[in-house]
Amino acid sequence: MHSLSLVVPLHDEEDNVLPLTTQVQAAMAASPWPWQLILVDDGSRDRTLDRIREAVASSPRHVRAVILRRNFGQTAAMQAGIDAARGSVIATMDGDLQNNPHDIVRMVRRLLDEDLDLLVGWRRERKDGFWLRRLPSMLANRLIATVTGVRLHDYGCSLKVYRSAVLRQVRLYGEMHRFIPTWMATVTAPERICEEEVRHFPRLHGRSKYGLSRTFKVLLDLLSMYFFVRFRASPGHFFGRIGLACGFAGMAALGWLAWLKLGEGEAIASRPLLLLAVLLVVIGVQFVCTGIVTEMLARTYFEAGAARTYLVRETLGGPGGSGGAGSADQRLPGSVERR
Repeated sequence: MHSLSLVVPLHDEEDNVLPLTTQVQAAMAASPWPWQLILVDDGSRDRTLDRIREAVASSPRHVRAVILRRNFGQTAAMQAGIDAARGSVIATMDGDLQNNPHDIVRMVRRLLDEDLDLLVGWRRERKDGFWLRRLPSMLANRLIATVTGVRLHDYGCSLKVYRSAVLRQVRLYGEMHRFIPTWMATVTAPERICEEEVRHFPRLHGRSKYGLSRTFKVLLDLLSMYFFVRFRASPGHFFGRIGLACGFAGMAALGWLAWLKLGEGEAIASRPLLLLAVLLVVIGVQFVCTGIVTEMLARTYFEAGAARTYLVRETLGGPGGSGGAGSADQRLPGSVERR
């Protein structure tokens, strides 16, 4: 029997908490699975926490709260909710009432029926301003898709549905909630990640926490993500390529200068190319040495800890029968299996 956990991070959303809870309860009335709503207060400074307490008191069987000590950011709040979730399927959404909870049951059904690991919402008819929200988002989506190879229309949509056993193989840090599909692609096949159109509403209460300043964060996070996704198990290849390119360029320049000095008798001491060639050789040696050090750190990480360079979806046959990470279901406390 599957169960569903819905995680909603909140920061200064006092006017949205109770309407959100009401909408979720109405939407989950059609759910054939036991469900829970996890509200994560990310260090709100208004009356969001009071509203969360009211929501828990009005429906303690289904609503649970996680209160963070201070504002850690949306990614950390989302990870805190995921850690607290007990469902075999986890859904996430924003707490600003712009996502529609009635889309969740449909998305969960598709996730289970098509045996997917992640289903991403696509706000095709997005109700946000064009210049400050939609245009930067469109550019970011195309850039992320080009760099990562995971083709999605809407990376920024928080309405997503995950298979819990796969999501727990990924840890979210910094501002990496924007790149969850890419991180998921490191632990599951890309064809098990799909998207589905969802409804989107304009914000009625509160203020948006996003602006043009997030563009720089996206670029920096994209570089970090590209490195970890492509070179986490072999970082020496990343630094080694740069080192070898610089070293070969420097050695070629020094060889040319040596020919001019010894073969042609020309003076080379005053040539800027000499300093540049020496600098390139030194930089190349440094990058190669850095690559060796990072390879040692990576081996220590994988050999000394529980991390592995592979993940098993399931095993078949042999002692213990069949099963695996993808077949384990976690039942919510107090849930009753429906027959």
